[in-house]
Amino acid sequence: MLSEMPTIHESARVVNSQIGSWTEIGPNCDLEEVALGDYSYVIRDVAAIYSRIGKFCSIASHVRINPVQHPMHRVSQHHFTYRPVQFGLKDVDDEALFCWRRSQACTIGHDVWIGHAAIIQSGVTIGTGAVIGSGAVVTKDVAPYEVVVGVPAKPIRKRFPDEVIQKLLEIKWWDWSRAELEERFEEFMDITQFTEKYHKHSDRQRRRSAFQRA
Repeated sequence: MLSEMPTIHESARVVNSQIGSWTEIGPNCDLEEVALGDYSYVIRDVAAIYSRIGKFCSIASHVRINPVQHPMHRVSQHHFTYRPVQFGLKDVDDEALFCWRRSQACTIGHDVWIGHAAIIQSGVTIGTGAVIGSGAVVTKDVAPYEVVVGVPAKPIRKRFPDEVIQKLLEIKWWDWSRAELEERFEEFMDITQFTEKYHKHSDRQRRRSAFQRA
């Protein structure tokens, strides 16, 4: 059973990362400089670097997030040009290249499902609620609640009509407290009733906040 403390398999490697509560990192996963939001999980053999992953994300096995790029503009793209210490060529590595890689971070929204063996290329942003099909290679940004498949990945449909998507983005249920999740758990099974009820609730809250600021 999961808990507020992250569940990290003994074979996983997690370096310089921020891991939320109720999370799970499975066998042979490798996370470096990754922020993993509450309730998200990576099953097994997942590798991610320089990435921000939202809450409630479901990441299947063998997914690769941000396979870092080699310097193709140089005479050689081999890593001896930026990791010369390993080869006894210099006393320091090329930190400028690593800074450039960090600038190409991946951003994944909330409640995203990434299928088996998908690859999310550097610099890509995946919107909240999106679905990435198994084996897809994502080279461009994905809109919220969009379903993409293929190589390169292309959109095939949206999970819900635009008006429902807009309501969900305004409700922001992924930011609810643990108590609210427990109280409203059963309501997650009916998208129509859920959006009608809680969009009205969030709309009232927005009007109240606007009145207080006035």
